[in-house]
Amino acid sequence: MKKFSFTKANRILKRTEYIALSRKGKKIHTHYFLAVYQTGTTHQNRLGITVTKKVGNAVTRNQIKRYVREFFRLNQQCLEGVWDINVIAKKQAAGTPSEKVYPDLRKLFKTINFRERTQLKNS
Repeated sequence: MKKFSFTKANRILKRTEYIALSRKGKKIHTHYFLAVYQTGTTHQNRLGITVTKKVGNAVTRNQIKRYVREFFRLNQQCLEGVWDINVIAKKQAAGTPSEKVYPDLRKLFKTINFRERTQLKNS
């Protein structure tokens, strides 16, 4: 069960890490999310989640964060390599059921893997 856990070591915690990621990271846009990612600074994948007040009230923001955390927890082993990823929710994510959110997050993960493979081939 350890590979499906989401511990403190799997989280981006410090503001300086978020800022560094936003400056140096690559961006991916989907309908509900924007993801900023870069090669990991630790030995495991890490996730940061940003949901601003523009997206909705506290209940809505917390629901989106739960969806993202749960998806990451169950699918982080699908990522090739080690990544720091900040998932930023767009306004369209508010009130959206998990059945629509999860395919969007899956698309983010596939794009990260595809870009990494393409970059390695071109190197």
